[in-house]
Amino acid sequence: MSGEKDLDQLKREAAEKAKAAALAKRQAKAAEGAGQKQEPAVSETKPSAPEMATADTSAQNAGGADDLAKKKAAAAAKAKAAAQAKKKREGIVDEEPAAQAPAADSGADAGADDLAKKKAAAAAKAKAAALAKQKREGIVDEEPAAQAQAANSSAGADSDDLAKKKAAAAAKAKAAALAKKKREGIQDTEEPAVEAEVSGAGDADDLAKKKAAAVAKAKAAAAAKRKAMELAGGAGADNESAPAGDDAKAKAAAAAKAKAAAAAKAKAAAAAKAKAAGGDAAAGDDEKAKAIAAAKAKAKAAAAAKAKAAAATKGGASAADSAESEAAPSANQPYLDKYVKVIEENMGSEVLEDFYINKLSKDVPTLVVKRDAYFKLAQFLKFNELLGFDYLSELHGTDFETHMEIYVHLYSYKNRQSVALKTKIDRNDPVIESVQPIWAGADWPECEAYDLLGIKFTGHPNLHRIFLGEEWIGYPLRKDYEPYDVEV
Repeated sequence: MSGEKDLDQLKREAAEKAKAAALAKRQAKAAEGAGQKQEPAVSETKPSAPEMATADTSAQNAGGADDLAKKKAAAAAKAKAAAQAKKKREGIVDEEPAAQAPAADSGADAGADDLAKKKAAAAAKAKAAALAKQKREGIVDEEPAAQAQAANSSAGADSDDLAKKKAAAAAKAKAAALAKKKREGIQDTEEPAVEAEVSGAGDADDLAKKKAAAVAKAKAAAAAKRKAMELAGGAGADNESAPAGDDAKAKAAAAAKAKAAAAAKAKAAAAAKAKAAGGDAAAGDDEKAKAIAAAKAKAKAAAAAKAKAAAATKGGASAADSAESEAAPSANQPYLDKYVKVIEENMGSEVLEDFYINKLSKDVPTLVVKRDAYFKLAQFLKFNELLGFDYLSELHGTDFETHMEIYVHLYSYKNRQSVALKTKIDRNDPVIESVQPIWAGADWPECEAYDLLGIKFTGHPNLHRIFLGEEWIGYPLRKDYEPYDVEV
């Protein structure tokens, strides 16, 4: 408002200066006219060139004032439109007009427009009539011109002020209308001039709506994803982003299972101890007897299957025998034939139960001796000059459930040959002669067989348990072994 006041004051001062200059010029002309009274006819009939120039200049000044007012109004309108567009881009909404009365402002603006138009039309008509009369009569009157200029300037100033006020009021009314439309969501389709402005605002509104919708969709998708991840995590099946968590869960499950198994085992042990303490020995003996009977039945079935297979392999007319006869003989077959021949020549054919090449153990020649001839055949294998098996490399026992077996592996350094000696003993009374006096290396292997299988070797110098101790109950390598202490 201070800028507008300064502009009005400058315009008024310019008008006053123009009036003073016109008055001074008129007085000068009047003084010159007193000296030129002698030529009235000439003055009355024909105006001088300066007078005509002055009239033309005044007319041009009047037209220039109108053009200037129009340019100023157009410039003000453009500036207001640019300011309004800038506010729209920056999202600034002038809320003050909303508090005022838009209808009253628009009515006042319409009345002011009509009044200004009427005033301008009347002034233009008066100026045109005065100029025409002056041209016809050739009268030089500079005061009206100055007054007209001053009036024009004042009218231009008033019109500028009025145009500014009108533009400001129109801008405020438009801003208030736009704000109201934005709040109420109403689109204006009445005035074409407003449509161009509102179209830009509508596009901006559509763009803002699209952006808001996109943001809402993104938020909804993120929320759904988080919810799904939470649900999957609650169910324990988030396989995409937590392999380490799965490992930890698997470990925890395994630990829980182990704890449960340990608890069950401890419970069973406690129950067994309670039964033992309560004197329920008869039931325990029954269960043990049942287990032994089942083991014996299994052993008998296995022995029958083995005997059947042996009969099938020994049958000369069977397909298996034909296949074996067709197969190439082992490289150790001559050695086996030699051992059997020497044994039968010196000890008789009744000593051996069986003999064969063990394909599962590097084709070693294997001799199956009867229980009663075990110790004698061992002595013969060592001290016979043709055989000379002076080194015992292995001795162990095996539980076949129907019987037990002793396996001895011998080696001859003189002939660089090997042989295996096997014999069967009673499982319920596993007793056999010790070969420790023949091969000193049989000392610890026989103690091991006694410790784990319960086989007793008669003639052993120091037969004792070397792993478990003499107080241990049972023999762990037997098929029917049951631990005395369940927790072990």
